[in-house]
Amino acid sequence: MPRSSDNLWDLAASEVQAKENAEDNSAETERSIFFIGNKNGGKTSIILRCIDRDEASKPTLALEYTFGRKAKGHNTPKDIAHFWELGGGTSLLDLIQIPITSENIRTFSVVLVLDLSKPNELWHTMDSLLQVTRKRVDKIIADIGKSNSKAANQIMQNIWRNIPNNHPDRELIDPFLLPLLIIGSKYDIFQDFESEKRKIICKTLRFVSHYFGASLLFTSKAESHKSVLRSFVNHLAFGQDRSKLMSVDHNKPLVIPAGSDSLSQIGTPPASDSDLRQVNARTPMELWKKTYERVFPPEVIRLEHSSSRELYSQGKSEKSERYTMVLLALDKTNALCSTLCDT
Repeated sequence: MPRSSDNLWDLAASEVQAKENAEDNSAETERSIFFIGNKNGGKTSIILRCIDRDEASKPTLALEYTFGRKAKGHNTPKDIAHFWELGGGTSLLDLIQIPITSENIRTFSVVLVLDLSKPNELWHTMDSLLQVTRKRVDKIIADIGKSNSKAANQIMQNIWRNIPNNHPDRELIDPFLLPLLIIGSKYDIFQDFESEKRKIICKTLRFVSHYFGASLLFTSKAESHKSVLRSFVNHLAFGQDRSKLMSVDHNKPLVIPAGSDSLSQIGTPPASDSDLRQVNARTPMELWKKTYERVFPPEVIRLEHSSSRELYSQGKSEKSERYTMVLLALDKTNALCSTLCDT
């Protein structure tokens, strides 16, 4: 309501501002989400479920595109989400560069779908896909920085928005350069695994997700899992509120929003003290990789799609040293003893 002290110019400026705010609130926004992961891992089904399309999913042959719309409210334009899906697992890595561009990188997210029923393929799939995706993003940010360093720096700063400033692990993690959601699919099969194997897979994926500043959740075709899955995907696609549910129990489907886990809660890699001392690892990620693959040796893969680099081995050496110190401290803490895996 206008105040008696307002003059004509104040009233005019106030009205213009109100119109601009109304336009901002009703403006149509566009976001892009890129689904990558295991072949036949359930990516298409997840997309169809989140955009309310009741149709049978078909195998993705290469790179496929669809879109969804959702309205913010009554009589407002619908937001648009562009859904890209890479087929073939890790066999079509060259296609990753197509959906990610300098035009959409500021509103781009990645969803990595890992088939929990195939633990021996898990690390290689994750490694290959995230490495190539990150390489593409690095190149785009570098190109943007050549003409607009401020914009490039802003993209780099945005990767920390899900990590609280006072989080104890800020100096020990290396967030992915884009919003990242890791989904473990086919939980209905995974839940029948031996308890110890489930614990190892859960701890490993918790570490990977936390290290990359990603959200993590397990899902299946069960109706009870659909609402949580939709809330996480629609948060990325349409900016809707994300589920506040959190579950870290390896006997239940994991649901861990980005920035809510910690190294102290995750514990040390799933190996005995003597085995850990024998592992020659340059980075925290490499340490977890080697301990994981002791239990789940990678299956034979085609060499043309493998890489001699370990997952993000470019991590800073001092960060690796800090992480080692944290592991030693955790090992001496009684509160973590119950979380360590016996071997």
